[in-house]
Amino acid sequence: MKNIHRLKTISEAHEFMGLDKPKHPLVSVFYHENMYSNKELIEKNVAADMYLIIYKMHSDASFGYGRNTYDFQEGTMMFLKPRQVISIPEWEFNDSDGGWSLMFHPDFIRKSPLGEHMDDYSFFSYDVHEALHLSEDEKHIMADLRDKIIKEYSLNIDKHSQKLIIGSIEQILDYCTRFYDRQFYTRQNLNKDLVSKFEHLLKKYYHTGMALKQGVPTVKYCGNELNMSANYLSDLLKKETGRNAQDHIHYFVMEQAKSKLLNSSDTVSEIAYDLGFEYSQYFSRLFKKKTGLTPAEYRSVN
Repeated sequence: MKNIHRLKTISEAHEFMGLDKPKHPLVSVFYHENMYSNKELIEKNVAADMYLIIYKMHSDASFGYGRNTYDFQEGTMMFLKPRQVISIPEWEFNDSDGGWSLMFHPDFIRKSPLGEHMDDYSFFSYDVHEALHLSEDEKHIMADLRDKIIKEYSLNIDKHSQKLIIGSIEQILDYCTRFYDRQFYTRQNLNKDLVSKFEHLLKKYYHTGMALKQGVPTVKYCGNELNMSANYLSDLLKKETGRNAQDHIHYFVMEQAKSKLLNSSDTVSEIAYDLGFEYSQYFSRLFKKKTGLTPAEYRSVN
């Protein structure tokens, strides 16, 4: 198992990166050019207990992340949630003028409305090289919100500080949601190709008997086969078709079930097993949920 250096606090993260002590214990913005270019950091596996938003402005570089690598071009952002592991690339931090990162601890937002819906920002779970690419106007929006956070925690902290900083963080995340929607929209031809590959993958899965060996295909399996995370696949399909990956899988499986119910004399249990269900009761419940009828009722009325 690879050795992982864990950073539990903002202060530990600052010390690890050779930065000055943070001005706030639970939130920090730091510029990459100020990070200490320590050879000991290179290729080290790191996991922080904080959320991290990274903006890369200049110079080619990449972070190892999950199975893949995030490729950075000028003006891109990536997002890490607590305990996700990255490996530090071999590039000079002081050559990264304009790059910055926002780090905040879950405790900082835990009792706020933002803390209650952080899971809605699914891009924190993208583990492919699908970083967010910003236009010039979008870069300025991010910079303005970054500066508001810095200004707020650099002042004398009072009872309003936390609410105002959280508000700016939430604005950053909401804008990034909009910008990702724009990115999906501008890549429609590529996305449609991926939708076709996804549908072909499901057909191949059942045609080759994979369901008998591995059960009903999961979103994670499909994402792995298409070299993207489960969340990214679901978001892409949702934008293109209005249905997420799980809905597509269920629809495909139910269509297979309908054909088997009407074109064979197999029992409901046998059909459930052929489709990859371990328990026929679960198959029957899902079938009724999707069609309004039990498998037996569907067979009898058709």
